[in-house]
Amino acid sequence: MAFETIDLTDLDLFADGFPDGVFTHLREQAPVWWHPPTEHTPDGQGFWVVSSHAEIMEVAADAVTYSSERAPGATGGGTILADLPFGFAPGVILNMMDDPRHRRIRRLLTPAVTPRALALMEAELHSRARRIVDVVAGRGTCDFLSEVAVELPLQAVAALMGVPDDDRHDLMRWSNATLDYEGRELDETNDRVADAAASMAAYGTAFIDHKRREPGHDVISLAAHATIDDDDGSHPLSDLELLMLFNLLVVAGSETTRNSIALGMVALIDHPEQLSALCDDRSLMPSAVEEILRWTTATLYNRRTATRDVVLGGVEVEQGAKVTLWWPSANRDESVFSDPFAFDITRAPNPHLTFGHRAHFCMGANLARMEIRIMLDELLDRLEGFELTGPVERVRTNKHAGVCRVPMAFRQRATR
Repeated sequence: MAFETIDLTDLDLFADGFPDGVFTHLREQAPVWWHPPTEHTPDGQGFWVVSSHAEIMEVAADAVTYSSERAPGATGGGTILADLPFGFAPGVILNMMDDPRHRRIRRLLTPAVTPRALALMEAELHSRARRIVDVVAGRGTCDFLSEVAVELPLQAVAALMGVPDDDRHDLMRWSNATLDYEGRELDETNDRVADAAASMAAYGTAFIDHKRREPGHDVISLAAHATIDDDDGSHPLSDLELLMLFNLLVVAGSETTRNSIALGMVALIDHPEQLSALCDDRSLMPSAVEEILRWTTATLYNRRTATRDVVLGGVEVEQGAKVTLWWPSANRDESVFSDPFAFDITRAPNPHLTFGHRAHFCMGANLARMEIRIMLDELLDRLEGFELTGPVERVRTNKHAGVCRVPMAFRQRATR
């Protein structure tokens, strides 16, 4: 494979899923590789591609050298390829924020996802999963993505945020529109995206105002009434910070986990011996969840910006350079995972990086694990004979392992 033929900003390269062949080549030949700008590349700037498990961990562990905000003096940055203006998303939204403010806001939100908090949620999530399966069980067919996989993560994050159940599908529709690149390229927008973003912002602003007036026991109420210590004293989060947090929770709390549930079921169907083993022995569920997380890797890349000249993997990276971390590639690294292209629900150890590493490790990791486990348990308890009845339709993007349709058939288990 010639390096000059590789264009990770060409969204068509991701039409059938993550391009594993490209990244196997990169791990073997250039685990830290300079990607020159192409006709699709945002800002007309090249960027570094980090594909090996070890170097990705090195970058993710050093949030001082590799910023989620920007390089010193730069007017833009962030965690996607396109530079976003500092003070709009970078430096304002939690996943595009550096310490110490990142750590302080993260500490504020942590109580919502502690083991104790999740234990209190578990019975309710089981009830919700049961009702989700009730809707489709008698039909024998469904779009597994929209009717099953979407629902539990969406309901859970709505409950965490205090969003009424009746509003959750509006949030999902707006979120989907902003993440989908159908009919556009990177760094392009259209009326559909603009309308969805405006609708989400209007809803979020009104919702935050409501929580300021009538707080509840939810994350948005907590954030809206909290103060954060800064160098010049203690201050509440700004209106923009609260709105960005609202948007982040909607997207990160539902979009990634639903894709893991959907593509996890696809993987089990594609590997019937693994599905049979899990049905027969539920003690395999914890390792099966970890393998599903490794196999599906819901986020494809995150970007950092070098804050100083640094050597990474024997390559000199200049201050201000964009550095991209490709998580599915780390999760297929042959030097870390034995037979990485085998789906093995007994895999141990399984040091996948699906939730990131160190400072920006996903706060909702254990909630996502619980949602996947509960949904799989309910499905396997109630249904059998799973099969795909058509192709899995994927979202056109190089940022998320998104799917938009998973047609599936099944039958109800006989009652005992």
